[in-house]
Amino acid sequence: MEELAFIKDGSVAAIGLALGLLNMASNYCPYDGCLAKNERQPYHNLSYGDVVYDRRKVGSELYYRYDTNTAFGPFHQTIGFSITDSGGLWIGAGSIGKYPIGDNGWFVELHSMPGLYLKGDEIDIGGTIEFRSGFAVGYETDNGSKLAITVDHRSNAEIYRENPGLETVQLRLSIPVQ
Repeated sequence: MEELAFIKDGSVAAIGLALGLLNMASNYCPYDGCLAKNERQPYHNLSYGDVVYDRRKVGSELYYRYDTNTAFGPFHQTIGFSITDSGGLWIGAGSIGKYPIGDNGWFVELHSMPGLYLKGDEIDIGGTIEFRSGFAVGYETDNGSKLAITVDHRSNAEIYRENPGLETVQLRLSIPVQ
């Protein structure tokens, strides 16, 4: 897991913001307004995978995310919650940015979501307010369903004295809401 250490410092959130702002400047500002409200396809997302702490697997997590039908410029609004096999709970809301890789169905997605964390019997990662940011690489089928591998990091951005963080590596299925 050492190769994923770059996500611990907020790099993914910063990259997501930068790409979102570039996308906004070129694809939204000249037309409808930089952060104009627009409609998107809503999705139910279900993920399952490993919880990683200090480069070792410490459990499993089930994660549900609902991507709403609303975006502001390129920032698609989302809410989510997760539970681990150790009773750790997280709930949050934020935004995602999806970036196609060519026109063949492949994409990269970045997300950033502040939230609340209750550790249960899980490792103490510093406090109740925890930020979740990460990325996914996936494929979207012709009917709009998506399958992706996701990697994310949860930490408190040093608002508490302790800030060890957790990572998750998961497989995600996304189904469009009809």
